[in-house]
Amino acid sequence: MHNDSTIIEFVLMGFLVPEELQIILFWLFLAIYLFTLVGNLGIVGLVRMDSRLHNPMYYFLSVLSFLDACYSSVVTPKMLLNFLLGNKSISFSGCATQMLFFLSFGTTESFLLAAMAYDHYVAISNPLLYMAIISPRIYVSLIIGSYIGGLLNGILHTAATFSLSFCGSNEIRHCFCDIPPLLSLSCSDTHINELLLFNFVSAIEVLTVLIVIISYSYILAAILRIHSVQGRHKAFSTCASHLAGVTIYHSTILATYVRPSSSYNLEHGMVVSLFYTIVIPVLNPVIYSLRNKDVKDAFKNVLEKELVHKNPTRNEFTV
Repeated sequence: MHNDSTIIEFVLMGFLVPEELQIILFWLFLAIYLFTLVGNLGIVGLVRMDSRLHNPMYYFLSVLSFLDACYSSVVTPKMLLNFLLGNKSISFSGCATQMLFFLSFGTTESFLLAAMAYDHYVAISNPLLYMAIISPRIYVSLIIGSYIGGLLNGILHTAATFSLSFCGSNEIRHCFCDIPPLLSLSCSDTHINELLLFNFVSAIEVLTVLIVIISYSYILAAILRIHSVQGRHKAFSTCASHLAGVTIYHSTILATYVRPSSSYNLEHGMVVSLFYTIVIPVLNPVIYSLRNKDVKDAFKNVLEKELVHKNPTRNEFTV
């Protein structure tokens, strides 16, 4: 990557709101961020500690949770500092680094959600053969492949964006370094960049969404074959919540990147992108864990062990 301009830093304008409202936004986003970290890293720890969760489905869940914690951490801390200190500058290299990790984690999540949809299909359609089909070699390959695909996409778009010349304003009308607002600042011809963005995002979205749709179509057919009304309701409720989370994530991605540049509105894009970088990572622990009986049982088991460890006399009295 190279830069032919004199710009050595950018200014993240963010929300142009009064100072009093910025304080409110700071506390709001701080609360969401802390809940995101506690919820997602808590799931990672829970999967590691409880042997009942040592199977591919929960390994995928722990990777997704770790990814969401990292994904949110790329954007939120800098945004919180901007609200609190008022210093909204970010260096040229810092902006490139933020974009690289943001795009890499975001693309990795798209691939991982598709892998999880396939995993859910196998778990419901072939429960007896589940561990044989989703072997360690398969789920590790899917996880590593998701990260490699995400990293390659992040490197491609970051290199393409920061090889442009920026010779005008350095004020980014956004809360973080994203592709569309940076393209709008460039004094170079951005036609190739726009084609790269549209084609690559479209290809990744078509591939991952198609996998999700096919997997959940088979899942729905398998659920309808369940004779127990209670079992059918439980399976449908769980899969419906998962599908809702995937739908929200992909719809925001499409609304941000897969559209003509002439119709892109920076303010609208900022709000939508904040939704999938801040709100969705905090929703995933709720969608994938709080509605899962195994995860709730594991959480209760860990709490009981902690209580017994801190108060051993209680255990003796109970016995």
